[in-house]
Amino acid sequence: MSHKKNHEDQKYIDGLVQNNAFVIQTIYDKFAPKVINYIKQNSGDVANAKDVIQETIITIYHQATEKGLQLTCPFDAYFFLLCKRKWLNQLKKRGKKEVTINEEVLSKDDDAQELAFETSLFEQQHSLFKDMFQKLGQACKDLLTATFKIKSMEKVAESLGVTYAYARKKKSLCIGKLTKMVQESPRYKNLKP
Repeated sequence: MSHKKNHEDQKYIDGLVQNNAFVIQTIYDKFAPKVINYIKQNSGDVANAKDVIQETIITIYHQATEKGLQLTCPFDAYFFLLCKRKWLNQLKKRGKKEVTINEEVLSKDDDAQELAFETSLFEQQHSLFKDMFQKLGQACKDLLTATFKIKSMEKVAESLGVTYAYARKKKSLCIGKLTKMVQESPRYKNLKP
């Protein structure tokens, strides 16, 4: 999506990344009422809506910090679509089959649809990675966590009290094991766009 021009609403994404309290409050004030109304009309309540909004903001934050999210559509359309999808997924998990979809609030914006899909896919990938990471042995988790935080393998080895050669070899084995666990997970097959 980098070939498209950023939308002026990129300011909301940038504000989230910078943890700007004013921007975050503006998101809640400006965009949350529409989501709350939608969820209340679709088998939910205000508490459900607030949870969905919070989870969506966290997802957008992760997408922006980890993948450099660039908004190419209005934030309102993107945010609403993500919240809507998250709510419908929760209803599906709960087994609620009768879901009212108010067509007049659905976004027809292709960029919003595409960005929402990419963010949803990113969220699922992130969740799968975290779940598989937790299944690794403690030594692998410690080593990989250290490499995420410390960029120099020499410093990683030093912090863990192992040799540089051992740290590199172990990192390679741990990444291989994590990759295999992710790829063998039934959830992995559902992630392909």
